[in-house]
Amino acid sequence: MSNVEKTMIIELTSHDFDALLKGIAPRYLRLVQDSAIAPPEILAMLNHLAADIGAEFSPSAWMIVEDDEIVGLCSVIKVPQDGKIHIGYGVAPSRQSRGCTTRAIGQLLQWARNDPRVALVSTETGVDNIASQRVLERNGFIRIGERIDAEDGPLICWEAMTV
Repeated sequence: MSNVEKTMIIELTSHDFDALLKGIAPRYLRLVQDSAIAPPEILAMLNHLAADIGAEFSPSAWMIVEDDEIVGLCSVIKVPQDGKIHIGYGVAPSRQSRGCTTRAIGQLLQWARNDPRVALVSTETGVDNIASQRVLERNGFIRIGERIDAEDGPLICWEAMTV
């Protein structure tokens, strides 16, 4: 099996979030053993966000899975407007720099290109997060500017057209 085939995104349901919040792998999957995919407070925040956004737009969150192991998460982090979805993503520290994030974001873009509700995908990276910037560049995202976030500091803003 090639690397392209072994990474996939799987829609994250409320039941999956419940399992993850209990430290249990949902479905037939396994959790990364040597590092968390996200701290509990981030999982809880993403669960609430997915429920809020999911009421208007679904799917709104995905597990990044490689070889039946949940290595990260990706989600819509703002209610979509005018065909624009804004995403956030993260991968367990021990699974970074292996290409799975690049493959997962590529799959998310493929999904977006097949969904008539989505015309554009946007996201942001920290100015020092070179690895995430490379993930986006490899997937055709264009740097459209910068902004300062009260919590996260200086960010680079990115967009990818899907139509």
